[in-house]
Parts: sequence; C-alpha cells; structure tokens
Amino acid sequence: MFTHLHLHTEFSLLDGLSRIPDVMDRVASIGQQSVAITDHGALYGAIDFYKAARERGIKPIIGIEAYIAPESRHKKSGSRSNEYSHLTLLAKNEQGYRNLIQLSSKSHLEGFYYKPRMDKELLAEYGKGIIALSGCPSGEMHKLLAGDQQDEALKLAGFFQDVFDDFYLEVMKHDEPNINEECARVLKGLVGLSKKTKIPLVATNDSHYTLPEDHSIHDVLLCIGTNSTVLDGKRTLKMHDTSYYVKSEEEMLALLPELPQAITNTQLVAEQCNLELEFGRLHLPETEIPKGYTSHEYLTHLSREGLNRRYPNTDEAVKARLAYELDVVEKTGFTNYFLVVHDIAEFCKRAGIMLGVRGSAAASIILYALDVTFIDPLANRLVFERFLHVDRKEPPDVDLDIPDNRRDEVIKYVAEKYGYDRVAQIITFGTMGAKAAIRDVGRALGMSYGDVDRVARAVPNALHMTLEKALEESPELATQYEMDGRVRELVDTARRMEGVARHASTHAAGVVISREPLAEHVPLQRPTGKNEDSQIPTTQFAMAQVAEIGLLKMDFLGLANLTILGLAVEIIERTRGIRVDLQTLADGDRLTMDML
Repeated sequence: MFTHLHLHTEFSLLDGLSRIPDVMDRVASIGQQSVAITDHGALYGAIDFYKAARERGIKPIIGIEAYIAPESRHKKSGSRSNEYSHLTLLAKNEQGYRNLIQLSSKSHLEGFYYKPRMDKELLAEYGKGIIALSGCPSGEMHKLLAGDQQDEALKLAGFFQDVFDDFYLEVMKHDEPNINEECARVLKGLVGLSKKTKIPLVATNDSHYTLPEDHSIHDVLLCIGTNSTVLDGKRTLKMHDTSYYVKSEEEMLALLPELPQAITNTQLVAEQCNLELEFGRLHLPETEIPKGYTSHEYLTHLSREGLNRRYPNTDEAVKARLAYELDVVEKTGFTNYFLVVHDIAEFCKRAGIMLGVRGSAAASIILYALDVTFIDPLANRLVFERFLHVDRKEPPDVDLDIPDNRRDEVIKYVAEKYGYDRVAQIITFGTMGAKAAIRDVGRALGMSYGDVDRVARAVPNALHMTLEKALEESPELATQYEMDGRVRELVDTARRMEGVARHASTHAAGVVISREPLAEHVPLQRPTGKNEDSQIPTTQFAMAQVAEIGLLKMDFLGLANLTILGLAVEIIERTRGIRVDLQTLADGDRLTMDML
C-alpha cells in the first residue's frame, strides 16, 4: 500500500493548489488509507487536514517541508538561492507534533531570511518524535550527491539518524528536462547510500495539485506568486510536466519499477505515525486571585458587589438571574475567562480608554455588574442563553471595541500581564474572490490591463459574489464570455482559483491568550505588514482552529468612531469645562434627533 508522504495543499501559499477536501476525496477514491501534509515552512492547514482525514476514515500524518539554513539560522547574508535547503519532517506522535510546532515557530521568529529557516542546532534539540525524509531535489542530501560529495552525504545521513526517531532516504522521479540527468545520478547515489548504510528508501511524489489536469491551473498560480506570466520562457519557477499530482499506488509502482521496496516503505512510515490530537480541552489563562478565594468564589464576590452598585434596590429576581448565570459559568468551566475580561476592562478604566462590547455579551448580568458592559440586560429583556448555555463547549464571545488609536495599548497590557510568550495576534488567510481572481489570473496569462479590467468590472459588486453567480447575474460578463475565447479562458481559469488561499495576514481584531507558552499548543510566526517588527507574534492557525484546540480567543476591535467620540469629549472639556460621561447620556435626546 502506498502513502503520499510529501504533499502540498493550498497552504503552501501560491505554490500549492490542492484544497484539503479535494485531497481527501482523491485519496479515498484511489483506495489509500493514509496521507501526509507537508506544506512549505508552516503548519497552517494542520488542524483542518487532521479533522478532514479523520472524518473520512483516513489516517492523517502531520508534517512540514522545512527550510534548513546552511549554517546558523541567525546568520542572514548571502544570495537567496543559497540560503536554505529542504527537508521533509513528519510527526510520529504527540511529542513529534509538539516539536514540529517548536521548529516551525522558531524558524519564523528566529531564522526568517527570505524563508522561515531552521538549522541543525534546532533539529538536534527538537528531533524526537519526528521521522525525517531526506527531501526533494532542493534538499541538502540531493545537492551533495549531485556534486558527488559522497563522504559529506554519509556524514549528513549519520547526523539525521542521530537526531530523529527515524530517517529515510527520499526518492522522487519527475519528468523535468532541466534536471533529469542530475536526478538520475542522484537516484543512483541514494540507492548506493542506502545499501551502504542500511537506511531504507522511501518513494514520494512532490504533489502540488490534486489531478493531472490541474497542471495548467497550477502553472498560473505559480506565475501569480512570482509576479510573472505564462508567456515568460525564462521564468525560474516552473514545473514542466504534469506529474506533480496525487498519484495512485499503481502509478508509483510503474514510475519506480526497480524500487518496489521504496513504495511499500511508505506504508511502514505511515504505520509508525500515530498522532492523536485532543480537541475541546480548555487552556484558559488565570488572573491573580486574592488569598482565601477560589476563582469562582472571587467571580461571585465581584459580581455581587457590582450588582449592588448597578441595582441599589436589588430584588430577588435580579439575585436569581445572577445566581443562574454564575451557575452556568461554573458548569461550563469559563470562570477564568470572565475574570480575564474583567481584568482587561479594569485596565481600560484606569487608563481612560473607552470600551464597548458588542453582540450577545450584553445579555450577561455578570458582565453588567463587572462594568464590562453598560446595557442593563434585564431592562432590555436580553436572553442570556444567546450568549452562554450549559451545553456550550467553546468560550463565549466577548468582543471588545476599543478606540483604534489605543488598541495597541490594550494588547501590550495583556502581553505584559499574562506573558509575551502567552499572547499572540491571530492569523487570517486572504482568498481569491471573484474580481481578485480575474485580475490575478489575467496578469498571469499576460493579458493587457484594459482587457482584464473590462472583465473584472463586469463582475457585480455584491457580497459573497462568485464567478458562477456573476455569469448568471451579469449580462455584460456573460456576453464577453460567450463571444471572446480569451475571456472564456480567463474566467474558466479564475473559477478554478476562486477560494484558494492567496496570502496570510494579521486578523484585524483577533487576539489569543494562553495559560502556558503558546508554542506548546500553536505554531507562531512574525506578524505581517506594518506590525512586522512587533513583539507580539501571530498564530499560524486561524480563528476557528485556535478555538478548536481550546485556546482563549478574543476580538479587540479598533474603532475609529470611538476615537472620534473620545476626541469630542476631550474638546468639550477643554473648551467648555464640561466632562461628558458618554455612559450616562440619555437615549432619544430631542436636540440630537432634530439635528439628524
């Protein structure tokens, strides 16, 4: 039985085309029982891949195609092409998965130079629980054998054997005219090295798309990623043949008939990889609790104090509502979450930072008593169960609105309070929407800006618009599509690209806070864009995946409206000597309504 141990999904951004569900459907259709994910330098798709495989009865193998620095990861000089080689790493068990997280995190946070790079020091420190394959033609082993450096290759193999649980020599065979002769020489060298060292061979197919007919679409994707066009015959990144897809066992045996053992060895690797991920266990941070209190006793104490302040003439119905909410919070295990939210609200109050809370959190009398929200849930007949109920597994959402010019202060406070290694912003992935896909693909196909712009403008500006819907709803687009073969090629290619992950960026609001160092649970990387040098890293898992592994996620949303309101209060106080309390302003002011 053959198992794909070297496979890229769309999370090898602009280098992989395969969507995870498509990979699983393909693997199931050709009767394979296990499959690995080895995206470039990151673990972005690991959780979705794991869950999708489990749902289909397929064994998931979580891995990464690592970038290895030639010397220290801290050394950042020289040309781009000589600054890394590739190595395939697979998690054998939970220890290996945790070590992959550490390796990926440190490669991004410490070793980034063109690519997120590990070095041999890190491999020696975090190699346990990991199975390593020697890598593709961009691997160090391949380069040494291509240069006939047999002694160095032998030495490198010994190092990998020492630091990893298991090491295999990875053999590939693709019909690339520019490297065919070299690959044949390297394949012979790998077979010889295997005989000499008894290190087993394992066959892989460097899959970047799912089916052979996806080759031309993937070629366009590569052009988008390298800002080139399919017409450029001199571009460096190009896969010349259609072999980089998810092949069947029969196809792999036909490809390497002289090495059947390398095919069956993939199953030996798959049998060794037995990773069980746990979902639903919470890793909530803890705040300081005064001596003599448990967390829940302290939350109860704070809530009762606040209730007396909010409702001076507290009746039994109000007390019963508070008692009920506290009981639900205790049963669901979210006490520490409420205390963290209260702590952040108290900081904002001390720092004079305006705070708003949106959504169903306004239904909680606990949060009203803690001065987190400012809307009376009883007077407004808000339903607490809309916010939290006993069957809820994930923490409820308390989304905080903060003036956009002071959001960084709140994040910095949280990082200093709970630890810079326990707080991160959350990644998000930009995907190709209808118009964006048209423009990206048009550039890659070498079409003129005017021609592409005419097609893109014909796509309606509606939310969640797809090219399928656009062809139905836009007569202009439909006419261009029917009358012009070049437009038809553009739209058909763009349709295949729609929804594919294009780039990673930092979520506008999402922040994650953990009890333990985050790198024990989630891989991290440097934030993108203007916050690239921030001390606060970004997770490699998106919002939904962060919640699934039990970490506390919160939205700190910077609002320009709150900034404007804050400035208005300051101006009024400076010019009129009046300090306006926005929380006590009555609704329905007559002069305001007349003005509006």
